[in-house]
Amino acid sequence: METGKIGVTTENIFPIIKKFLYSDHEIFLRELISNAVDATQKLRTMAAVGDYKGEIGDTTIRVSVDKKKKTIKVSDSGIGMTREEVDKYLNQIAFSSANDFLDKYKDQSSAIIGHFGLGFYSSFMVSDKVEVITKSYQDGAKAVKWSCDGSPEFSIEDIEKETIGTDVILYIDKESKDFLEEKKVDQLLKKYCKFLPVEIAFGKETEWKDGKSVETGKDKIINNTKPAWTLKPADLKEDDYNKFYHELYPSGDDPLFYIHLNVDYPFKLTGILYFPKIKSNIEIQKNKIQLYSNQVFVTDSVEGIVPEFLTLLHGVLDSPDIPLNVSRSYLQSDSNVKKISSHITKKVADRLNDIFKNNREEFEKKWDNLKLFIEYGMITEEKFYEKASKFSLLKNTDDKYFTFEEYEKIIKDNQTDKNKTLIYLYSTNKTDQFTYIEKAKNKGYDVLLLDGQLDVHLINQLESKLKDTRFVRVDSDVVDKLIQKDETRESKLSEEQKDDLKSVFNVKVKSKEIYNVVFEALDENESPVIITQSEFMRRMKDMSAMGGGMNFYGELPDSYNLVVNPNHQIINNISEDLQIQEGKKLTENNKEKMKIKEEITFMEQEHKKKKPDEISQLEKDDLEKLRKELSAVENTRKNILESYGAGNKVVKQLIDLALLANNMLRGEELSSFVKRSVELL
Repeated sequence: METGKIGVTTENIFPIIKKFLYSDHEIFLRELISNAVDATQKLRTMAAVGDYKGEIGDTTIRVSVDKKKKTIKVSDSGIGMTREEVDKYLNQIAFSSANDFLDKYKDQSSAIIGHFGLGFYSSFMVSDKVEVITKSYQDGAKAVKWSCDGSPEFSIEDIEKETIGTDVILYIDKESKDFLEEKKVDQLLKKYCKFLPVEIAFGKETEWKDGKSVETGKDKIINNTKPAWTLKPADLKEDDYNKFYHELYPSGDDPLFYIHLNVDYPFKLTGILYFPKIKSNIEIQKNKIQLYSNQVFVTDSVEGIVPEFLTLLHGVLDSPDIPLNVSRSYLQSDSNVKKISSHITKKVADRLNDIFKNNREEFEKKWDNLKLFIEYGMITEEKFYEKASKFSLLKNTDDKYFTFEEYEKIIKDNQTDKNKTLIYLYSTNKTDQFTYIEKAKNKGYDVLLLDGQLDVHLINQLESKLKDTRFVRVDSDVVDKLIQKDETRESKLSEEQKDDLKSVFNVKVKSKEIYNVVFEALDENESPVIITQSEFMRRMKDMSAMGGGMNFYGELPDSYNLVVNPNHQIINNISEDLQIQEGKKLTENNKEKMKIKEEITFMEQEHKKKKPDEISQLEKDDLEKLRKELSAVENTRKNILESYGAGNKVVKQLIDLALLANNMLRGEELSSFVKRSVELL
């Protein structure tokens, strides 16, 4: 038996492997099985070209756990190693200077494995001791056993082994005893090795017999050696793609459609990306793309490899040009990764465009599920926006679909305002905003349905992209002012009458929301009272709710306009009734107010004739006293009007009807409205 020291210039390589790789220690199984796959494929290649004359036989890689011995064993029937090769590959770690290596990678846990031939050494992250028993395919080669306890000390000796190939036996340490659980090993194999090109066996198949589960003696193969992405698209049917999708994601609906990627130049890339049925929650959908390197699982965090919006897709990408150990800094700087990212974006856009052009009816059926994904791409990727603007759709409240170009032509004549701005009217909820939608339609306007999670962001983007364009929600103003034309309508009430009615309608509605009473001269057949909400304020609050950096707006209470129509007969009736009930008091109040105003005006004019230092304190005090008297008289008038409004059931009924039309009347106020309706009837 030979003993010696592994060829490194520092003795702390193993502690460093354990320390820096601890967060990734489960990848030891991936590394060992990847080595076994390489060895098996090399033997197949040598047999194919005639360099190996023997029988290949069963090439299944076998993984086994022995809880009593506390070992995990990985066995292959590949090319094996001679004594010289063991010395070369295991004892002389292939890097020029261990010190350089340690200096360079001491802060990068993800950069160690996969560099300088250290893949095998990941096994020491979980082991007290590692044994390698191997026999080369070469004629006359003798089997050898290599053993190391995690220090630079090793031993190597001749041993008997009938078949060619390699067994790696790990003696699992106390901290890593979880890996002796079969469920844990099965989980890791399915995570990292599910699609490796050589069959991997772990445990035996079972069947239900005599009321219990029994082993059949047949190997349980945990991987699919020919996953769909490795096959030619011509050899696959729709069912094959759907079947593979459910192999990746066992639960859930069928995908909407897929893209099969197959690139040879300037980089190698294969894979299948699926469009899942995306409804609303973006976060749930992320991290569903699995990245492989030659069918070895690398990661499902692919943000650096595909653009942010494409992380909503599901599926598989496989590229040997991306190393097994992907660090963020690598992804940010590698030119191949940038090319891959750009290529995938283009392929996705082209595929969507093809489906839209060739089968628009099918595309429209799937639009509501696709919409979130496409809008996310348009908002975050300029190049994708350029392509997607040709096939992105707008849906109106009648469930009809239009491209941007088509929709502009439809609304241009009727929905251009007096400032030559094209107004896109939209609703965010067909049920809640039904009344407003109907009024807009009665004017001959078309209304879009923008009820998606990202629509508020898309609106802002489209306003910046489309020339002379503005988006306005149907409940943001009265119908006559949604798209302002040149015509104006006279009010049947005077300014003084409207001022009085402002206080009459200033009835406390809800404490958490602010209502501003405004008058708009509308058609006499329009509603007497309407509730609207400022487009700007509401949009800022919506963006704040989505984390759009508008936190200031998010903290403000909701603000609405209570729009009173002075041309409606009921409003005129209330104005007349006000005069009957409170006219005497209001007339007296008005006389008193006018008298004080005249005195104030006279005193202010007298003061203008003097320099500031010539006005006596007595004169200043008299003027201040008059102003306070005026304020008191005005408050008296306001109290008379508000008291009348609070006691007038018709006023409260009109406000509640407006709230009801806006789906804002609930709880106690709704109950009071119903009771009052019965009383009024």
